[in-house]
Parts: sequence; structure tokens; C-alpha cells
Amino acid sequence: QVQLVESGGGLVQAGGSLRLPCIASGRSFSRYGMGWFRQAPGKEREVVAGVNWNGGTKYYADSVRGRFTISRDNDQSTLYLQMNSLKPEDTAVYYCAGARGSFMVTRISEFDSWGQGTQVTVSS
Repeated sequence: QVQLVESGGGLVQAGGSLRLPCIASGRSFSRYGMGWFRQAPGKEREVVAGVNWNGGTKYYADSVRGRFTISRDNDQSTLYLQMNSLKPEDTAVYYCAGARGSFMVTRISEFDSWGQGTQVTVSS
């Protein structure tokens, strides 16, 4: 497993932007796929974006495609989520997750490492 620490959350007005970094430690970051999930109050955790080991393959949920960008810096063992044009419905706790293998995956069962989460609140 890998240890993951997210940061960068906060309160932002609708239309604003935030960038979430996730710093990894404990295993070779560059060998594994990574993902971002979110969970709003009363809702199930859902995938937001995923990326394979080298950043060459990416996935975005329909609700964020065109507004969010997932990226990774393997030299710095850091995963990023750039969030633009934020909407109130993006309000949730955002989690960074490490996959069991190197491919880009999206199902919760395919991840074995999770960060503690960072709160993102978008006001209207």
C-alpha cells in the first residue's frame, strides 16, 4: 500500500477553481494507477477521474469532463486534480486513491490505498 495525503480543499464560489495535490509515500508511486473520488453527504463515493502509471491514459466522469483535469508528477510522487468552473453540486469530500496495479481503473474495489480526504465546498 501507499500512504496518501490530500490538501488544497476549501470554500470557493461557483465558477471558481481549486487545485488538489495528493502526496504519496511508501511505495513506488510511478508504478501504479491513481484516481480521485468524491463523496457528498448522504451519497455513495463516486469516481471523479483516473490515470494510469505514466499519465498516458485518463478517465473522467461525465459530470466533470471538460472542467476537471487529473495529472501526475512521478518525480515528485504527487497526483493533482485541477478543478475549474466549479458548481455547487461539486461540493463533497475528495479522496485520492492508489490502484492495485499500473492501469487506469475506476472501480472502488480496484484501489487499495486511500487518503483521508479534503473538503471542497462550492457556494452559489
